Amino acid sequence: MGGAKPAARMIHLKRAYDAVELADGRCFLVDRLWPRGIKKEALALDGWLKEVAPSDELRRWFDHDPQKWSQFQQRYRDELKANPQSWQPLLIAANESDITLVYSAHDREHNNAVVLKAFLEEQITQ
Repeated sequence: MGGAKPAARMIHLKRAYDAVELADGRCFLVDRLWPRGIKKEALALDGWLKEVAPSDELRRWFDHDPQKWSQFQQRYRDELKANPQSWQPLLIAANESDITLVYSAHDREHNNAVVLKAFLEEQITQ
């Protein structure tokens, strides 16, 4: 007899400036820098994983320029592949419960959390 497959867990994205919701599950800040204007106690975080964020060099190069989005995604994925210890805690947490990747960028479509979410979902399905 085969065991039942565990229920699929969700990985959510949320700006640090958005209200916390019960459905967020465990929340992890995935930026290298703390969000401006937010007190540490104001964010209900389960962790701040600075190491999973893009390198300072890559972050500065990208500078949230949508024209560089495609190349940023590939470069960031390369950094993630080279540093699995940075994202393993997120993968473990995502296998246990729903998680939310918290970021501070204004652009909701072109930021490191979007790339990280897709990357983690690919790891889960493998």
